Amino acid sequence: MKKKQENMKLQWTKFIVVLVLYLLFLLWLQSWLGLIVIPFIYDAYISKKINWQWWKDAESPVRFIMSWVDALVFALVAVYFINLFFFQNYVIPSSSLEKSLLTGDYLFVSKASYGPRIPQTPLTAPLTQHTMPVLGCKSYIEWPQWDYRRAPGLGKIELNDIVVFNYPAGDTVVSEPRWQPNDFYQMVYGYGQQILQEQGIKPNLDSLPDMQLRKYYELAYTAGHRYIESNPNEYGEIMSRPADRRENYVKRCVGLPGQTLQIKNRIIYLDGKPNKEPECVQYTYHVKANMPIMQWPDDLMKELMISQEDLISLNQFGYMPLTKHAAEVLKGRKDLVNSIKLNTEQVVGDLYPLNARYGWTRDNYGPIWIPKKGESVKLTLKNLPIYERPIKVYEGNDLQVNDKGQILINGKVATSYTFKMDYYWMQGDNRHNSADSRYWGFVPEDHIVGKPIFIWWSSDPDRKGFGGIRWNRLFTFVKNYN
Repeated sequence: MKKKQENMKLQWTKFIVVLVLYLLFLLWLQSWLGLIVIPFIYDAYISKKINWQWWKDAESPVRFIMSWVDALVFALVAVYFINLFFFQNYVIPSSSLEKSLLTGDYLFVSKASYGPRIPQTPLTAPLTQHTMPVLGCKSYIEWPQWDYRRAPGLGKIELNDIVVFNYPAGDTVVSEPRWQPNDFYQMVYGYGQQILQEQGIKPNLDSLPDMQLRKYYELAYTAGHRYIESNPNEYGEIMSRPADRRENYVKRCVGLPGQTLQIKNRIIYLDGKPNKEPECVQYTYHVKANMPIMQWPDDLMKELMISQEDLISLNQFGYMPLTKHAAEVLKGRKDLVNSIKLNTEQVVGDLYPLNARYGWTRDNYGPIWIPKKGESVKLTLKNLPIYERPIKVYEGNDLQVNDKGQILINGKVATSYTFKMDYYWMQGDNRHNSADSRYWGFVPEDHIVGKPIFIWWSSDPDRKGFGGIRWNRLFTFVKNYN
């Protein structure tokens, strides 16, 4: 009897501790829907009406199988819970942040740093983003779809933080794998303009009035969308994805809500003041080699962190991405390099917003005001392409332009708009080889995933075995700067 009482006291102690921790967790999330779980917690520790481990009394084969099922389910639930609210793993898939973060770096990403999002698409398979491995089907069910909410975080996004976020332009994709992760809107506008030109519609876009320019891009979008839609064998199905099921990207935040950003001769200016560049920022250089680049010393390649991808770029296009330090070192290696010159080529027409003509380039862009929650912007046909996507897509308004050139938001004439969310400007440190905000625009706050804290593993894709492990990067903190 005494032993039974002591055991009951222990169970009550466990129950109270678990209950308090769980209530604190719900308080942090500000979500009381989880209260429905409390009776099950009570039963597991106190009343024991439900035989949660019935399989322990079953015959041997069933007991053996169910013990593994039980362990697997517990592991999946624990991983799902931790991954959803606290941290997740992220691997650097491309060179857009080199040489600050390298292809093959595995990151520990903290969701508590900026506050975890309450799941917008809660019914999803653990450890998947949007597609089931092998099966190739969706790994989530779109219903229910909850509104965006975020729990309080340990801090907020600071200027020059490296941030993981959902790819904003990834709301619409095609199902054919070979076209992913291509920007759907780039494809649509590209095909649309090509179709219009084939039809003899090729106006001088630099001289068109704003209203006519808008109509031209609306025609191009419609034509491109119809072309992709009518070729399912080539592109597959046109699909939409919820915000939290879009691809994860990682870039550096170089512009905060409410700031005016401009790029002049590659330098980012915020509210008229130059923003400090990271030491490892890269630009492309035209390089003329004195000897085959595959014969360059491997030690030098490691020292300058020049990858096979960089060498392929030099072979195919005549230029390669380099840090300022690497460029200076190569200039001094007359045995390897005949000449080296910064790439100043300017391309117009492939940047955000696609449905406008501002003459901006990757090295000379803006000025552009970054939307801030609670602040308003005056709307004109000239600046509407910049803010159309945040107003229409990210904040869910019906936006139209009538034949009189008037802007209508939710059926009412609007000369200004007050934003409901904060937005950020993200760019890669590999400035000439980065698909970033210059190409697809603002990152809304509901797309923010978390902050990379440290690199727990790093392997060089150009080198195999132990020689490919970057030992000096293991368990190093991700560097931000101010």
